[in-house]
Amino acid sequence: MLKEFRDFAMRGNVLDLAVGVIIGAAFGKIVDSVVNDLIMPVVAAIVGKPDFSDIFIPLKDVPADYAGAMTYAELSKVIPVFGVGQFITIVLNFVILAWIIFLLVKFANKLRAAEPEAAPAAPPPTPEDIILLREIRDSLKK
Repeated sequence: MLKEFRDFAMRGNVLDLAVGVIIGAAFGKIVDSVVNDLIMPVVAAIVGKPDFSDIFIPLKDVPADYAGAMTYAELSKVIPVFGVGQFITIVLNFVILAWIIFLLVKFANKLRAAEPEAAPAAPPPTPEDIILLREIRDSLKK
């Protein structure tokens, strides 16, 4: 059973998938940084809100004895909160990631199209028995 598992794990597709997942996770962190550190400050400067994660709608009244900060992260621990800002940030991350992947796939397809195509392989020679059968067929047609 261990040998079968090793053979399965060492297949090219499984290794390719593992590499893709690891690179994808690292790439996701880069996109998070682009959104949070580069794009959101510009959007915040235009809109006037420094952090989208604090755009939320409380679904219950805040308890009178609550002494914590009135932020999404803190309030969501106490009451149900509709996190609009978090959702906007995650959707923005997804759109940027999808756009970058689209551009990468488009570039890879362009590279593939630029590669010269290999000449088609010559068909294998016709077996002798097929040649004989064709000759018999042709002689019967006469």
